[in-house]
Amino acid sequence: METMTAWQVGRPGPIATRPLRRVTLPIPEPADDEVLIRVRACAVCRTDLHLAEGDLPPRRSGTVPGHEVVGTVERLGASVSEPAAGDRVGVAWLRRTCGICRYCRRGAENLCPNSRYTGWDADGGYAEFCVAPAAYVYRLPDGYTDDEVAPLLCAGIIGYRALRRCELPPGGRLGVYGFGASAHLAAQVAIAEGATVHVVTRSGAARELALSLGAASASAAGPPPEPLDAAILFAPVGTLVPPALATLDRGGTLAIAGIHLTDIPPLHYAEHLFQERRLCSVTANTREDGRQFLEIARRHRLRVSVTGYPLAEADAALADLAAERFRGAAVLHGTRFA
Repeated sequence: METMTAWQVGRPGPIATRPLRRVTLPIPEPADDEVLIRVRACAVCRTDLHLAEGDLPPRRSGTVPGHEVVGTVERLGASVSEPAAGDRVGVAWLRRTCGICRYCRRGAENLCPNSRYTGWDADGGYAEFCVAPAAYVYRLPDGYTDDEVAPLLCAGIIGYRALRRCELPPGGRLGVYGFGASAHLAAQVAIAEGATVHVVTRSGAARELALSLGAASASAAGPPPEPLDAAILFAPVGTLVPPALATLDRGGTLAIAGIHLTDIPPLHYAEHLFQERRLCSVTANTREDGRQFLEIARRHRLRVSVTGYPLAEADAALADLAAERFRGAAVLHGTRFA
């Protein structure tokens, strides 16, 4: 039996307790509709941190996290005709849906009650190999290295869905709260489409990055310098919801992009919601979101800020994410452990 090295979530808890454990597992066999992928890069997502620390309740014990996977197809399941062996493909958060419920039938497969997720319901990319349903892997745009394209597969796609959910009008004013892996990609798409972007983030390095990418302003706190037509909250901090709503102009929408958020304080109708301001969440993504975003990434060369880590240092990468020691995205790279 061939084996591989991987990282699992052992006992969820604060990152200082080292909830990830390094293990040896059998190389998985693809089911009939799956492909076996040799992992070349896997970005580190805040959702992985939520899973490791227990903010996101585990759905199975010993899960291998990681859902921004870039790799090469090694072997096809019996019923798979494409992608072909040797193709470079991407694996994202949404792993499988039922295809028959009312949400799937109306094009909202991200709301499917029977949806399954990479690195939560099934093992993900913090490993040398993984399997994924062939119908849910992505063709990847050329012109990006493995490390650069990996964050596009969740940070990019979810940021794109959040950008569409906040209903930013053409040429509008967008507020971005928090400026990590997802935000720095969504902001570039918005700027490329003609928006004025204002960033609020406590990280000085992130503020510098935002301005270098074309943001009109970047502040540590306080309201942006002008009313906003739309805003996206990327930071998982519920106390930011009231001030973000208060900065919206009439008819503006605040989209919350994360899978986890701390409690939201009481809202005051006149200050936060009156004049048709709206508050909405973002739940996963559809495959069409992914295809649309990756096409935008092909047409507009996005600048992807990456800090690389060997796969053997996955626990350190997750700890650095928790402590905000890098800007942009962390990416585990290489197919062998040191």
